[in-house]
Amino acid sequence: MKTQTLLTAQVEFENRRKHCSRRGNEAEGLFTPSCASLRRRLPFLNSACLTAVLLLQTAVAHAQQDFSKVEIKTIHVAKNIYMLQGAGGNIGVSVGPEGLLIVDDQFAPLADKIEAALKQLNPGKLKFVLNTHFHGDHTGGNAHFGRDAHIIAHANVRKRLGGGAGETKPGLPIITFDDSLSVHFNGEEIRVIHVPPGHTDSDSLIHFTGANVVHMGDSFFSGRFPNIDLGGGGDVRGYIRNVGEAVKKLPPDAKVIPGHGPLSTAKELNEFHEMLVETSGIVEKAIAAGKTLDQVKADGLPSKWKSWEAPTLGTSRWLEILYQGLTRK
Repeated sequence: MKTQTLLTAQVEFENRRKHCSRRGNEAEGLFTPSCASLRRRLPFLNSACLTAVLLLQTAVAHAQQDFSKVEIKTIHVAKNIYMLQGAGGNIGVSVGPEGLLIVDDQFAPLADKIEAALKQLNPGKLKFVLNTHFHGDHTGGNAHFGRDAHIIAHANVRKRLGGGAGETKPGLPIITFDDSLSVHFNGEEIRVIHVPPGHTDSDSLIHFTGANVVHMGDSFFSGRFPNIDLGGGGDVRGYIRNVGEAVKKLPPDAKVIPGHGPLSTAKELNEFHEMLVETSGIVEKAIAAGKTLDQVKADGLPSKWKSWEAPTLGTSRWLEILYQGLTRK
């Protein structure tokens, strides 16, 4: 959504909320619900507006960030697979005689730095870009890298990025799929697997079968609370189920590239799943007891989860996501 759209949505929601609390009668206007209806829908509307505000704040923060100070760090994962860290989502890289393939591409202003890091790994040509989902910190470099490479993603990534049928706008995936596909490249099968709505409605996991590496995109935030984009098709229960399935199906001794956080293994993925189950269970019990979001925030979480806070997503925001997601109909 554009900044003006986000601001308009937030202002409109606040005006309607204040009108209902003040007047207690029907608000007038096309598509305007009654106050009673608005109150019944408040959990959903709060979720949508909070998501919009969060996205707006994130966009502003990114606009203000000095990308000139960002350094791209290269980490060897296994065999011919590497991970690049900079600002935004972690990038997976396949290096080999056929050239380069990357998973996600962070923010647009970092494209030249990412390209330089890739050249250090292999001077060959970048052939493919795989997007794990549609968020800008994972797809911002699409327009740059898509000039030469084929961008592949789930159909909803293309839709969320504004791609209509037949459009060739820069940055849009040109190859899409519904369930899964395989890219046979650099001597191995690279499987791209769509999962049900979790972080968004466009999430995919990438399995480098020969190297035994799984890139989970934002289905996994290693050692920290995740963002679940409820306004972008995300689903709290679905997110937890997806991580649980990944825990069960992760190949033995696999290395795991998270969307955010350090290179990980099954141990960290298990810890992440345990956090999701326990903290969501706490919120579910509070909801069943009739507690409000403010009461849930006041209660907080056990101290052992304090270290899972990040500057962009602390305990309060995580509880908010859980509450809004778990009270959805």
